[in-house]
Amino acid sequence: MIPDSLWNATAVPAPNLSSLQGDHRCDVAIVGGGFTGLAAAHHLVQAGQAPVVLEANSLAWGASGRNGGVVSPKFRASFAGMMARHGRDAALQMYRLGYAAIDALTENIERLGLHEAQLQLGGHIAAAHTEHALAGLRSTADWISRETGGASSVMISRDQVRELTGSTLYHGGLLTPKAGGLHPLNYARGLARTLLEREGRLFEHSPVIRVQREGSGFRLSTPAGSLLARQVIYATNGYSSQTPATASLHRRLIPFRSAIIATEPLAPEMLAQVLPGGQVCGDTKRMLRWFRRVGDRVIFGGRGAFGNNDSAAAFRDLQRSLGTVFPVLADVRIDHRWSGLVAMTLDYLPHAGRLDDGQFYAVGYNGGGVALSTYLGQQVAALSLGQKPEFGLMVAEGFRPIPLHAFRAPGVRLAAGWQQFLDVIGR
Repeated sequence: MIPDSLWNATAVPAPNLSSLQGDHRCDVAIVGGGFTGLAAAHHLVQAGQAPVVLEANSLAWGASGRNGGVVSPKFRASFAGMMARHGRDAALQMYRLGYAAIDALTENIERLGLHEAQLQLGGHIAAAHTEHALAGLRSTADWISRETGGASSVMISRDQVRELTGSTLYHGGLLTPKAGGLHPLNYARGLARTLLEREGRLFEHSPVIRVQREGSGFRLSTPAGSLLARQVIYATNGYSSQTPATASLHRRLIPFRSAIIATEPLAPEMLAQVLPGGQVCGDTKRMLRWFRRVGDRVIFGGRGAFGNNDSAAAFRDLQRSLGTVFPVLADVRIDHRWSGLVAMTLDYLPHAGRLDDGQFYAVGYNGGGVALSTYLGQQVAALSLGQKPEFGLMVAEGFRPIPLHAFRAPGVRLAAGWQQFLDVIGR
């Protein structure tokens, strides 16, 4: 089923793609037609390879077409935490890679002329919902200043947050100027269109149901065809449970449903009161709430939906939160409601690398994959070419199946309930 998203309602036309029929050959088979897979395919085409992308549903049907389009250099894991666990050099490398991901996204859009992606790097505000959370943001800003010698993220006062967002709810915030938003489905469709122009091959409605070694390569079987490839890249992220072919990746991830609402078009006088600074904003709650303006609408999203389908309760909760953050929007009509899966990992970091000889993957973006997926798609493609790309702590070592993965759903509910309780009491 196609999500009832603002992106689907406003996207440029999708390229006309067919499903895989009959037997084919290629250099590299890419399983997954989202940001990661498409970025990997572009990198391979530039290197003179002949990749084929196989998407189980329609192009960007998963997280790439459902996310909020928030572009940020941050990871879910803190840099201070990385340094405490892995050392200063590793944390600084990850800090640098976060911005390398922004650069990879920007360069991709500029090089390919993807104006439809509507990329705007107007900044990101992390808004503190309590004084305790504000102290945490200040610690992050201090770490960046102390360890990098720069000011890529700076503290802003309660009054500045109110001026930039229009909300009186927050105690202050952390402003990251090199961040922003884009139209995610347009970005994916632009990547696909330009890949086809460069003679890349894409097939949709072609789920890979089996991957078998054959000779020096791999045979990927779909319901109506097969593909013989020298190598395979898996880019299925939170949707790795769709077929048995990616079950081993699914067991390393915790899919968590995230929901988004989009308002009706707002009158100019109302828009003037909501996010007048043009930044994307997210709060510091454990069960994150984030919001941004898209044209004359506001979209508002967050964690907290459970199960395999859209949740009416989650959407009602988002609309109540929207009215709390912006009382002027309490009674506006909601035109679009949709949700999708975020792929969480136990260490809150994405992971990419080599599954075994000839098979590679990049997954687990923890809700921050718009820029990172482009970067890791390119890096894992470089790895398949025999190069030595930079992954930092995202390298695959230690990324193992989660114990008792079959019982993850009750665990996710319990953990989410505990985090919601901590948010309520202001911790």
